[in-house]
Amino acid sequence: MRVVLADDEAPARSRLRRQLSSCPDVEIVGDAEDGLSAVDSIVTLQPDLLFLDVQMPGLNGFEVLRALPPDARRPLVIFVTGFDQHALAAFEADAVSYLVKPVQEQRLLQVIDRVRPLLLHAASQASEIERIDKVVRTQALPLRHIVARNRDRFVLLAPASVSFFAISDGLVWAHTPTARTLVNYQLADLESALPPEQFFRASRAALINVAHILEVKPFLKSTFLITMRDGSHTEIQVGERRARFLRQLLPGL
Repeated sequence: MRVVLADDEAPARSRLRRQLSSCPDVEIVGDAEDGLSAVDSIVTLQPDLLFLDVQMPGLNGFEVLRALPPDARRPLVIFVTGFDQHALAAFEADAVSYLVKPVQEQRLLQVIDRVRPLLLHAASQASEIERIDKVVRTQALPLRHIVARNRDRFVLLAPASVSFFAISDGLVWAHTPTARTLVNYQLADLESALPPEQFFRASRAALINVAHILEVKPFLKSTFLITMRDGSHTEIQVGERRARFLRQLLPGL
């Protein structure tokens, strides 16, 4: 099995590497010391198994999984964390494996034994990936960074720097005052993960940052036309139903 180690602590990666050397069927194909390099390693190396630290700089472990492109080959995931057993109960209930630091070799080998049959059966692998997705979607962690793709590399966008997100040709784009960048998220996921007092779903195709509104003009039948502070001063129409929520965010409209 092809393995990637993602942990910001070099001693922790070295310990795992040393312990895994006793498994003849394990090939460590790469490692990552932060969230962005973890995303890049998963996309580029396509490992079968990922040891993923929960707390890392840039993106935490859950954000790494959220940031994977929709068409990326998703590995099985073993979370590596300093959390206590109670905090990890949700992972175990969903059959997502985990290791507590410092990693004990006996526990590591038990987890590897558990993973082997999953890698032998495509159906079991797909089921495990679905359970991982469920855990990721249900984590109540705020989205601190937006992972965007800029040609051949990933970049981080602070949510506050984004004027609005919009769907174009089936893809989601982040619009800032200076650029438009492709992001690896669904609009509904962004709406759920970003602060509702700051980001407003103006339409099925647009999620706007209220702080980046330049002006609001009354439009047809109790609707509004919003002009954004992006480089093009994009105009976004807000329908009657959503206009009610906009009035709550901007009293006085």
